[in-house]
Parts: sequence; structure tokens; C-alpha cells
Amino acid sequence: MGVDGSEESIEALRYAGTLAPFLNATLHVITTWDYPAADPLLMPFGSGEFADVTRRDLNRALVAAYGYETPPRLRTTVVFARPARALLEASRHAALLIVGRRGNGRVPVRGLGSVSSACVSRAQCPVLVVPRRLADGEEVVPRTAKL
Repeated sequence: MGVDGSEESIEALRYAGTLAPFLNATLHVITTWDYPAADPLLMPFGSGEFADVTRRDLNRALVAAYGYETPPRLRTTVVFARPARALLEASRHAALLIVGRRGNGRVPVRGLGSVSSACVSRAQCPVLVVPRRLADGEEVVPRTAKL
């Protein structure tokens, strides 16, 4: 399961935490970091700091999802990679890949963000895309599913 700290990924994290015990599965949470695209001169400096900040963000996401009682059999990994690439690699050894639907990528495809779209189209295991939680008073617009 991939986490980027967004509300959508935290909702997916909650869902995964609820589902994992029913599947008798280890919940492997992956978050990624990459050098800032805006300043390529930073590349040789501070990679440890980027990883540390990403680890702190992951810990904040875990607290937001579960409080201070994380699910049993929880593993976390911080990876230096682009999110889609890391999740697709993880899908090679996973029974199920869970991601949140954020839709803020540069290439929105059928309401999915670029990472969730890449996972749905190229993962080597089933993918569950968890939609964001609705705000109070917000209505669900029914859509027809094509099978």
C-alpha cells in the first residue's frame, strides 16, 4: 500500500488496516521520496534529510490513520523512487495493492491520478483504489461500471 500523506492515502491506509486482519496479511506500507525537481543542484546534498523528512511524514500518516495503536503485522518502507515505480515493483510480491484516489497528477485518467492509474494498468497483482471520504452534505454521483 502506498502512502503520500494526503487525506486520500490516509483513508486508503485506514481501509488497508481494516482489511489486512481479515486476509491474515501483513500490511506493508510504502512511501517514496525523490530529489526536488525544482533544484537539481540539491541532488548530491542532503539525501539523508529527504529520507528523514519522508519517514516523519509516514509516521504522521500512521498516527492520522490509527492513532498510536498500529495494526499488527505492519511493515513500513521508505524508498528513493518515483511513487508509481516503487508500487509497481512492490506489486510483484503482493497479494493486493491498495492506493488512494487523489487525481491531482498531471495526467488525470478516468478520474484516477497518475499513480493510481499506473498501478491499475500495470500492477502484477489486484489493485484496490480507495476513494476519498465524502465531506458532510456531499453527494455521491452514481456511475455505471463497465465489466
